Amino acid sequence: MSKKTTKIISWNVNGIRAVLKKGFLDFVEEHDPDILCLQETKAHRGQVELDLPQYEEYWNSAERKGYAGTAIFTKTKPRQLLFDLDTAANGELKDAFGDTQSEGRVMAAEFDDFYLVNVYTPNAKRDLARLHYRRDVWDPLFLKYLKKLEKKKPVIVCGDFNVAHKEIDIARPKENVKNAGFTPEERRGFDTFVKAGFVDTFRALYPDKTEAYSWWSHFAKARERNIGWRIDYVCVSQKLKPKLKDAFILPEVMGSDHAPVGITLTI
Repeated sequence: MSKKTTKIISWNVNGIRAVLKKGFLDFVEEHDPDILCLQETKAHRGQVELDLPQYEEYWNSAERKGYAGTAIFTKTKPRQLLFDLDTAANGELKDAFGDTQSEGRVMAAEFDDFYLVNVYTPNAKRDLARLHYRRDVWDPLFLKYLKKLEKKKPVIVCGDFNVAHKEIDIARPKENVKNAGFTPEERRGFDTFVKAGFVDTFRALYPDKTEAYSWWSHFAKARERNIGWRIDYVCVSQKLKPKLKDAFILPEVMGSDHAPVGITLTI
């Protein structure tokens, strides 16, 4: 059986309708991913004029208009799609913090050799109002969900995790220790994913690479000065690590406050 190189790109577009006016289709044509995962689409499919005939399109939009949402575009039709978390997690999420399920934050596609999970993790909010939810509910349940899928086949999980894992992943670590996205609680949450066997692909290949960020504030010319955070990831099951060929960030791609991130692997 011949192996082929598969390119997967993940991008928090901060509004698909906005990014469509800023070269989104040119980006897709240039980089030509086999699978493209989007977060923060902020739209339902019917609200978007989008012509990408080479891709199967799957959307998980938030009930609330203009908010959150995820989408997967893939050249290979998946065996099945899974939306949100599984039924067991459903009730726990609703009981713990309203109905996060209605925000379109998770979708998964099953392919022959792996599950692909696209996630837009809730942030802890500026006043850290959602920090307890991240620590006690979301992170444990999402990890449980990934491990459940992994029992059947290896998992690739990508998206906006809304946390900079290590000091190397943020331009100004000391100033941000108490800020959402770099609290000890959120960083420990990401630790649990790594300890559970999910490989941060970028750090696996580039452990010491500095100034590699995927998100920048709109303030004070942060992107121009590269005062950023690496909060977008592609992680894979240990079983897929030997198949990993490259991991990358595309900071030159504009249109969102996030940069696309991705991997190539041979499957």
